[in-house]
Amino acid sequence: MPIPPNPALDPEELLAVAIAEAELGKREGGIPIGAALFAADGTLLGRGRNRRVQHGDPSVHGETDAFRAAGRQRDYRSTIMVTTLSPCWYCSGLVRQFNIGAIVVGESVTFTGGHEWLRENGVDVTVLRDQHCIDLMAEFIESRPALWHEDIGVAE
Repeated sequence: MPIPPNPALDPEELLAVAIAEAELGKREGGIPIGAALFAADGTLLGRGRNRRVQHGDPSVHGETDAFRAAGRQRDYRSTIMVTTLSPCWYCSGLVRQFNIGAIVVGESVTFTGGHEWLRENGVDVTVLRDQHCIDLMAEFIESRPALWHEDIGVAE
């Protein structure tokens, strides 16, 4: 059973770390999706961004990059994954596989991935509907639709 996140933590403050990663990814010419993995007390364990363009590696999504940066953890049930965008099925699977207890989603307007499935499977899910995250992705999707479709596995 997942351990609920600390109610004293401000999800917007946690999201700011993921947004900084998304902005960095955008400046690098990549897909502007950022993520961070936190301990239940708010300690930052790892941060990352979608680097599939930068690394030429389709498996480097924001959540996987943050997860890898966090290194090995003995138990993930009390950790919180924060991401600027609703997690795709690949990243939703990562959350379930390692029993990450909570996820904070910046937005699910431009793309709705597996966050409802995660909720149905016991993950504490918070969707913020952050306007900055929405604008960041909407602008990217409009300006680089081919790259966006490649990232989510949609043939044009």
